[in-house]
Amino acid sequence: MLRPSPTSLYARLLSAVCLLAACLSNFGLTIEDLRRSPDLSPATFASHFRNFNFTFRKEVQRPEVFLASKSGDCDDFSTLAAAVLREKGYTPRLISVRMPGVTHVVCYVEETGAYLDYNFRNSATPLIKSGASMAEIAESVARSYNLRWNSASEFTFRSGVKRLVHTVVEPSRTPTGTPNILASLFR
Repeated sequence: MLRPSPTSLYARLLSAVCLLAACLSNFGLTIEDLRRSPDLSPATFASHFRNFNFTFRKEVQRPEVFLASKSGDCDDFSTLAAAVLREKGYTPRLISVRMPGVTHVVCYVEETGAYLDYNFRNSATPLIKSGASMAEIAESVARSYNLRWNSASEFTFRSGVKRLVHTVVEPSRTPTGTPNILASLFR
């Protein structure tokens, strides 16, 4: 009867361990991993998404689906960022910017004076500095597309429901005289 040599047993064991590690690594990131991360900042949050693919979806995916598939869009990324960073004590704001042919969502984080943008998830600097007003955020986002923005809305997203907080219109698109009329109503 032939017995395997200690070297071949070692090789088989090593192969099994490597296979197990490869299988486990395919499970990917979970929402609990993000929540349990003690040093999670907006920048480290973004670093988890460097290898995610862009796939447009009409509706926001559940976080578990987005994380497991490693595929989604700006809504998926921004709403997850806002939820997790809020739990970590940050003050996130979800901003939707409408431009000709494109609507893009970012997560502005008050404490950083910057926003997280899914389009820059592979960037060495995932936080895009911006003023805090919706117009300033919209202008910055539109610049990254080389477009002009039409309007921007802040919204909340909880339990799968988007709720509008506030909308602004790009100033040059507002009819002449309208800002003064609106301003006089709120004095």
